[in-house]
Amino acid sequence: MSRSFLPAAAATFFLLLVASAPASAREVSCRLDFDMAGWSALYKTASGTGRVSCDNGQAMAVRISAKGGGLSFGKSEIRGGRGEFSAVRGIGEVLGTYVAAEAHAGAVKSSKAQAMTKGEVSLALAGTGEGWDLGVAFGAFTIEAR
Repeated sequence: MSRSFLPAAAATFFLLLVASAPASAREVSCRLDFDMAGWSALYKTASGTGRVSCDNGQAMAVRISAKGGGLSFGKSEIRGGRGEFSAVRGIGEVLGTYVAAEAHAGAVKSSKAQAMTKGEVSLALAGTGEGWDLGVAFGAFTIEAR
C-alpha cells in the first residue's frame, strides 16, 4: 500500500462514517417564527409565542420571554419576527436561556435585530413592530416548549 493511498482511504472512511451517522448526530438548521410584546422602565420584560421548525422535519410550539435591566424605556410589539439558530443537532438544543445585550431606539413603526448566545448555540433575531423604545439593556431570552 502506498503512502498516498492511506490519506485517501482515511478520508473515504471518515466520509462514509459521517454519512451513515444517525440524523440526530448531524447538524440541522432551525428557525424561530414568533410574536411578542413587552415594556421597559429600567426593568425590561416581554413575552410571546412562536414555533421552531428545522430542516429535518422537527417542529415545536414554544413560549418565549425576555427579561433584563439597564437604561431602557418603552413599549413595543413585534409581529412576524424571525430567528435563525446556529447549526444544532436537534430541536431540543434550541430550548433554554440565551444571554442578550442590546441597544435600541424606535418610534411607531420600528425594526429590531439582536444576536444572543447559549453555550455553543447562537440565535439571531429580527423583526418589525409598533411602539416606542429607547435605551441599552442586558438580560436573558428564554425559549420553552408549550
